[in-house]
Amino acid sequence: MTLTHFDAAGQAHMVDVSGKEPTAREAVAEALVLMSPETLALAQGGAAKGDVLGVARLAGIMGAKRTAELIPLCHPLPLDKVALDLEADAALPGVRITATARTTGRTGVEMEALTAATVAALTVYDMLKAAQKDMRIEGVRLLKKTGGKSGSFEAAP
Repeated sequence: MTLTHFDAAGQAHMVDVSGKEPTAREAVAEALVLMSPETLALAQGGAAKGDVLGVARLAGIMGAKRTAELIPLCHPLPLDKVALDLEADAALPGVRITATARTTGRTGVEMEALTAATVAALTVYDMLKAAQKDMRIEGVRLLKKTGGKSGSFEAAP
């Protein structure tokens, strides 16, 4: 297996995508923020800082838009869509975050979706840390992606 971010000498470089044709691409990622049932109740509307899930949704969108500034070898992408779904899940207990990113371009949007989910999770933690310091952010992963030369991918459930 060849890693695309290294040249023949093993030095890191930005992948040259100039020869690729632009295609429609989409990626979906998730993250989980695990917490006590009491903290989850705060996330659903009782937090002193305000609308935890709404603020985290906006933070995730902002994170996706800044991915190329955070990940050194990511290409800056014109994002056509970034959407986040933050769902309070009593079975965890915690918040299940799903981030979707879309573009029409020469490279995929996996990193943008993963960044959106992660930044949203960090924001949930930040807004609720006064209530519970031992929350855990887990399960950050790519759920699926479409488009591009490598085709489609879907994670096992």
